[in-house]
Amino acid sequence: MNPRFERTATLMNDRFGLFIHWGLYAIPARGEWVRSQERITNEQYQAYFEEFNPTLYDPRAWAKAAKAAGQRYAVLTTKHHDGFCLFDSELTDYKATNTPAGRDLIREYVDAFREEGLQVGFYYSLIDWYHSDYPAFGDRQHPMRAEESYKNREEQFDRYLEYMHGQVRELLTNYGKIDIMWFDFSYDDMTGEKWRATELIRMIRSLQPDIVIDNRLGGNIMAAEPEEYAGDFFSPEQIIPPRGIVNDLGEPIPWEACITLNDHWGYHATDKNYKSPRQVIRALVECVSKNGNLLLNVGPDAKGEIPKESLAILSVVGEWLRRNGDSIYGCGIAALPKPEWGRYTQKGNKLYAHIFDRGIGPIYFQGLKGKIKKARLLSDGSELHVETPWMADQYSDTDSGAFIHLAGGDLPDELDTVIELELTEEI
Repeated sequence: MNPRFERTATLMNDRFGLFIHWGLYAIPARGEWVRSQERITNEQYQAYFEEFNPTLYDPRAWAKAAKAAGQRYAVLTTKHHDGFCLFDSELTDYKATNTPAGRDLIREYVDAFREEGLQVGFYYSLIDWYHSDYPAFGDRQHPMRAEESYKNREEQFDRYLEYMHGQVRELLTNYGKIDIMWFDFSYDDMTGEKWRATELIRMIRSLQPDIVIDNRLGGNIMAAEPEEYAGDFFSPEQIIPPRGIVNDLGEPIPWEACITLNDHWGYHATDKNYKSPRQVIRALVECVSKNGNLLLNVGPDAKGEIPKESLAILSVVGEWLRRNGDSIYGCGIAALPKPEWGRYTQKGNKLYAHIFDRGIGPIYFQGLKGKIKKARLLSDGSELHVETPWMADQYSDTDSGAFIHLAGGDLPDELDTVIELELTEEI
């Protein structure tokens, strides 16, 4: 293993995490980019600050739902682009403790998820639409990007950077061991050393040597010798890379696809375009089959509850993982090409066949003749026989292929039927 990626080993074994986008934008309930999209001023947005009071916020319920869903870690927005802080920062008054909530919501999150044995991650926005020293006029996404009154506003970006670095220091000093730091995001010339990125990374490593950091400070994580601040893992958004991620040397790079359950990260009251449990399970399998993780997002509402639709989906995924998790946790890419009926994942001499498409006749395993010691239906452990059917003698690859017959016209599990193949040797 490349020593640069050793610190990611635990994260990449866990494979499945919960992303949580939550903040003032849950009140207008039109998504997390509402300020930018509707060009809302600080003064107009202040109404949400003054009424923010999530009386049903119960991070223990969130943590239990994540654990039941089979998720091994979580990442919560400590500050999103609107600049509002869910934690009790000493560097700003724009924080949850000064709202009617009157609580350090990050402290409660950290404690609750630790209690459930889950890894704890912090999302932190490099962007800040509230801070008076963050560039506004002419910026690509700032709510006041076209307001002439902001054209000659005095801005001292170094002062903002001191604030931003200071808040990261608070987050990594005041809440014990933190497993993941998830920055978001660089764009245009706002990237790399514009954030004083090397200085920031060195400060982070001095406080939390084992923390895993994403690649959104900038730089090129795929270079043979990436910048110090280029991150520990790649973070594709709303897409699963066609062939996984490798660097310029051809070495696999740890990566994690972040995906929404509907079409927004933050709570959107009318967005009911939810992915099905089958989509989620198959997306998770696809990620693992390409050496990646899935970070699946939920957006709690203004009262602090995860939408019931999200919880229902997570519950079904969790039940599937309860019986089939051996094919996900600690698994990765297989040494075989993608089969026509689904995907493979592998761990040592255990090869997991994820059957998505039943087709007609037996399931065909290219190149595995004589290499399968045992075959089991993973969900219940029932024995499956590896045998060449009579109809394959003239029409199929009987010299090198193996075959397993599944009874009936439907798959045992239409979400994803997993066959565990114990091989005679690791391939």
